Amino acid sequence: MARPSHMVVDLAALIHNYQWACQLAPKSNTMAVVKGNAYGHGAVACAQALEPYAPAFGVACIEEALQLRAAGIKKPILLLEGTFTADEVAVAAENNFWLMVEDPSQVEAILNAKVSCPLKVWVKIDSGMHRLGLNPSRVHAYHEQLLKSPNVSSDMVLATHFASADQTKNNFTQTQVERFTETANTFNLPTSLANSAAIMAWPQAHGDWNRAGFMLYGNSPLDAQHASSKGLRPVMQVRSAIISLRHIEQGETVGYAQQWCAPRPSVIATVAIGYGDGYPRSAATGTPVVVKGQRANIVGRVSMDMITIDITDLTGVAVGDQVCLWGKGLSINEVASHAGTIGYELMTRVTQRLPISYTD
Repeated sequence: MARPSHMVVDLAALIHNYQWACQLAPKSNTMAVVKGNAYGHGAVACAQALEPYAPAFGVACIEEALQLRAAGIKKPILLLEGTFTADEVAVAAENNFWLMVEDPSQVEAILNAKVSCPLKVWVKIDSGMHRLGLNPSRVHAYHEQLLKSPNVSSDMVLATHFASADQTKNNFTQTQVERFTETANTFNLPTSLANSAAIMAWPQAHGDWNRAGFMLYGNSPLDAQHASSKGLRPVMQVRSAIISLRHIEQGETVGYAQQWCAPRPSVIATVAIGYGDGYPRSAATGTPVVVKGQRANIVGRVSMDMITIDITDLTGVAVGDQVCLWGKGLSINEVASHAGTIGYELMTRVTQRLPISYTD
C-alpha cells in the first residue's frame, strides 16, 4: 500500500542524452554535471550510470563530491564553484577533486594549503556574466602564481560561463566567446566554455571540455525550437493517480479560495500530488496533465498534497488511473511555462516525499 505519486528515472535515456551531447561536439571532452542531486534525479544513481562513458563529473560543492566518492565513483570530479573554506583544498587533493578558481581568495587558499599531491585547477575568467570569475586583466598574474606553486599541476584549464546561451538570437554569447578567446589565446591551455545551451546552439563555443548539465536530463534549455533538441529523451517522469471523481454543476467552485468556477456541468478528478511533493503551487488553471494519453487541465489552486483537474471531455477515466505531471508526452518546460518558472526549477525542487524508481 502506498500513495500513488512517484518519480521514474530512465537511466537509458540519461545515457542516450549524454551520448547525444558528445555527438554534437565530437572534438570536445564532455563532462557530466550532476550537481543539485543530478538536477533532482539522484546524483549517485545517475553518476553510476554515466561513469563508463563520462571522463569527469561536475558538482557544485565538496559535499556533493564526497557523496559520489562514498558511493564508489572513481572519475575526477570538478567543484564548479571551487572551495568555500581553505580546509577543503587538502580534502580535494586527497580525493582527486578538480578545483575551479574564480576568486583571489581561492587562489590564496590553494597556494597556502598543505596537500598530499598537486591539484588540477580550472581558472575561471569573467567574460561578462559578472557573477563569478577572475578579471581578464588579472588572469596572467594569478596563473603565474598557480603555475609556480608545487600545489598545482601544470595542466590547468581556462573556463568561463555564459549568461544568455539559451537565447538563440542573443549575440551576447558571441561577445563572451570573443572576450574569452582574446585572453585564452595568450595561453597554451585547454579551454571550457560550453554549458548545455552552448553545446546545442553555439558550436563556436565548443572547447576542449564542455559541461553538459540540463540537457542530460532530456530537456532543451533553448528558448526556441532547434534541431539539436530532437535528440533528447526525457529522463524524469513524475506520475500520480486519480484518487477521487465528482460531478459538479455550472457555477460551483473548486479548491481553496474558490478560485475556479465551473462554466458548465463538469467532471473533476482529484490527483494525489501537490506542492509538498515539489509540484509548483504557482501552476495556474490551464496547466496541462496527461491522463491515459489524453490531455486535461488543472483547475483551481494547487494544494500541498493534491491538485484538481477538469476531465469533462475525457473518456474512460476512473479512480486509480495514472496521471503524468511531466515526462514522456508532456514536456517539463511546457509545465514550467504555465507555472511562471523554468524546467530547471521543477526538476530540482521535487521533494524526497516522492519515491524514485530507476529503469534502464
